[in-house]
Amino acid sequence: MEKSLTADSPAAAHATRTRFNVLGAISFSHFLNDMMQSLVVAIYPLLKGEFHLSFVQIGVITLTYQICASVLQPIIGTYTDKHPKPYSLSVGMGFTLIGIVTLALAPNYVSVLAAAALIGAGSAIFHPESSRIARLASGGRHGLAQSIFQVGGNAGAAMGPLLAASIIIPHGQASLVWFAFAAMLAIAVLAGWADGTSASISIAPASNAWPFRARCRRAGSPGRSSSCWC
Repeated sequence: MEKSLTADSPAAAHATRTRFNVLGAISFSHFLNDMMQSLVVAIYPLLKGEFHLSFVQIGVITLTYQICASVLQPIIGTYTDKHPKPYSLSVGMGFTLIGIVTLALAPNYVSVLAAAALIGAGSAIFHPESSRIARLASGGRHGLAQSIFQVGGNAGAAMGPLLAASIIIPHGQASLVWFAFAAMLAIAVLAGWADGTSASISIAPASNAWPFRARCRRAGSPGRSSSCWC
């Protein structure tokens, strides 16, 4: 007869509890991240007039951003699956911070491309690890956790163009620097989460495919243990 953790045991309940505080922090950071990402596209008319860009040059900005934001994600995701890095969320937001400031102060087209690359890299670092954390914090309610995470990102992507129209377009390219405070806020939220709560949910590498695993011993077999899923 095997002895294992049941769904009613305190340890199992703790392991499978949905961490809404973690999901809230991740979703809010996703809001800020995607809001800043959407600013790049939203200010294309401003950049086109400021630097006298052609539509081909505008397309190159998009290409640069998308290569860094999308193509890098599977590479980074593969690495963080094997080597979980909760603090990489703050690092990714740091890239976005530098990119926003660079874009605000960009004196030429090359600087704009560099800023787009930095902002894209920040997104590429943020999304894989934050998605993984959302799953770990789900307590088995993966659909709910992913929905909470996505709501933040979608709201941020919708808010970015509105903020660009009300702040950046009237006040010029330099006003982008105000959005650096959003990046700093996100860094503070993510650093506080990684420092205070990452240990409370299992941050397990890909080899331990599921986050919440308990060890149970076979009755009558001292010293022997087998893994069971709960």
